[in-house]
Amino acid sequence: MKNAWKEFKAFAMGGNMLDLALGFIIGAAFAALVESLAGNVLMQLVAAIFGKPDFTELVLTVNNAEIKYGAFLTDFVGFLLMALVLFGIVKVLKKVGMGNFRAQGQRECPMCKEFVSVDALKCKWCTADIDPDLLEEEDLEILEARRRTGEKP
Repeated sequence: MKNAWKEFKAFAMGGNMLDLALGFIIGAAFAALVESLAGNVLMQLVAAIFGKPDFTELVLTVNNAEIKYGAFLTDFVGFLLMALVLFGIVKVLKKVGMGNFRAQGQRECPMCKEFVSVDALKCKWCTADIDPDLLEEEDLEILEARRRTGEKP
């Protein structure tokens, strides 16, 4: 039993578990912040423009059945505003150099057929120059220099 406790303690206090817990806590706080900005600021701008903070009263009645499209419209606008806020925050954080917002995923190198990152400029296996599927701002200079010298991927 004592050995099991030591193993559990090592697991619970290990770097990955603590990183996950901290990430979850910070993510929940960040979600509350984004939700507050979208709901308390941007939705109020929508209310100022359209005259009401939500559209839940909008109902269509068909054969005595109420289709509450207003509630869906309110949720949809809220979703779009929250997505816009998240997009803006990520763009600002990326601009000031905070966070790691690299593209995720893999694709095949056109030369050697090994898998490389979707934003790779050079294959790590055969060192062939490749055009990335997803461009980052810092990649544009490298690609432009490659085109000026006439190199082909």
